[in-house]
Amino acid sequence: MSSDKKTAEPAEKLNKGAKRPEWTPEGGGAEFTTRLMDGISAVHDGIASSPPAARLHAPPKRRELSVDDYVAGVLSGDRTILSRAITLVESNSQAHSRIASQVVKALLPHTGNSVRVGITGVPGAGKSTLIDMLGKRLCDRGHKVAVLAVDPSSSVTKGSILGDKTRMENLARHQNAFIRPSPSGGTLGGLTRKSRETLLLCEAAGHEVILVETVGVGQSEAAVRSMVDFFLLMVITGAGDELQGIKKGVMELADAILINKADGANLLKANATRAEYGRILHYIRPATEGWETKALVCSAATGAGIDEMWNVIGEFMRNVKESGVFAERRRQQTLAWVYAMVEDYLKQKFYGCEAVTEARPLMETRVVSGDMSATEAAAELIRIFETAKG
Repeated sequence: MSSDKKTAEPAEKLNKGAKRPEWTPEGGGAEFTTRLMDGISAVHDGIASSPPAARLHAPPKRRELSVDDYVAGVLSGDRTILSRAITLVESNSQAHSRIASQVVKALLPHTGNSVRVGITGVPGAGKSTLIDMLGKRLCDRGHKVAVLAVDPSSSVTKGSILGDKTRMENLARHQNAFIRPSPSGGTLGGLTRKSRETLLLCEAAGHEVILVETVGVGQSEAAVRSMVDFFLLMVITGAGDELQGIKKGVMELADAILINKADGANLLKANATRAEYGRILHYIRPATEGWETKALVCSAATGAGIDEMWNVIGEFMRNVKESGVFAERRRQQTLAWVYAMVEDYLKQKFYGCEAVTEARPLMETRVVSGDMSATEAAAELIRIFETAKG
């Protein structure tokens, strides 16, 4: 047998069942040697094929957790269950709300043992950078730190816009840290009933320091104040912050003013700004009884001044606990939480009322056209709501 014949036999076996590609010209000869073989019909190469119905199945659902599962998981510090519990709290589903309420109630005896610090400031002041640096230092010292980064919501998707977690790279990788970015959902300042419940869940999970980063100064400082122990206002020099910061309403709520980016050529200007704030604070009533609001400087980028700032927070906590201000403030915050939930419930009921929804377009048109005053429209919508509810 010639060598050509021996070579041809395997080729014939190889090409048996093969198809010529569609680009082969009609009548093409042996010069077009390309052949297409049927592949393996399977999920992965080398695995026997199965009927299409068996392959096209929905992904398995996560196991539904009971209230006891959530409580046990959170108390044990299970990050996955803590995340699921927070998602439950943030859900607008009535079924989820009922379960979330039971979970929070069961965990309440295990809350209240953390230092709650609210951090706010103008966009670009360096809030996320500061939290990244401060949080990592605390975690390295053995503390468990939770960060609630309240992002403004997208008007389209309702999701977070800023993505604060991506700007806390060092802290996000630490095993003692838990970062939860949450869209504000359009709420002023982003601090809602859900933010308060999220804070309680983090405390129950054993986090000793809770850092709450808010949307930005000028949005809802009162909401920040109503859920934290220490309120820090961050400003920078050279960006008009000297004027923005000198607003009595903002200054009266802050326990400390932190001038950031005090490094390099900006160090002298930052110290001058601190001195200016120090003089102004003498004429403003302190946010906390028995505490003198302080002006501090730091560089979140280099870490300079951050330890000093944390020492001030420690001094503040000792002061308010000894004086009884701490316990009284926590009591008042709990009461504020009650009424915030009442307001949230009434708002949902009003805007969820079908009769109100139907009447709104006509009312809005009449108000815009000048046929009806805003006061009349509001009174009419309230009447429609009360009538619908009987």
